[in-house]
Amino acid sequence: MFIILAVVILASAVFCVTTKRIMRAATALLFVLFAVAGLYFILDYSFLGAAQISIYAGGITMMYIFAIQLVDKNTLQGMREHWLGKKTILAGAISLVGFATVVLVLLKNAFIQKVVSADALSNEVNMSDIGRTLMSADKYGYVLPFEFISLFLLACIIGGLVILNTKKDGNNNDKEETK
Repeated sequence: MFIILAVVILASAVFCVTTKRIMRAATALLFVLFAVAGLYFILDYSFLGAAQISIYAGGITMMYIFAIQLVDKNTLQGMREHWLGKKTILAGAISLVGFATVVLVLLKNAFIQKVVSADALSNEVNMSDIGRTLMSADKYGYVLPFEFISLFLLACIIGGLVILNTKKDGNNNDKEETK
């Protein structure tokens, strides 16, 4: 089963990055995410497998498809990437700062230190500790970031719908004016 899932992951990932059709790439990404969830289920990580299916395969892929549908077809066809020296250096510097921030947050997090400690094998972390950490509002809890992210995604969806409606209204007004 591992070999079958590994082949599906590799084939879908290669197809995802080599296809020129964006909807096919999103579908291939969906297959990759489902196969990774299958690997989690094989390893008896049912929580991670369920989270992979519900959050990534379900939510994130649908958000990608929703964003793809909002973008005009002519915009996608005419889009080219231009790499300029200053912008590339700036993007690299911002990426390094972001990576350093993530590493610092992970190193200062008490939960991560508990998991990665020298006697991590003897101190197995159970699901209740993971659940308490994810759902607590304490100093190292993750409830508030999850809530902020959900509000941000909701604002993005509403903003996308507003942009879509203004484009449709603008196209309808142009057609009415030409009559």
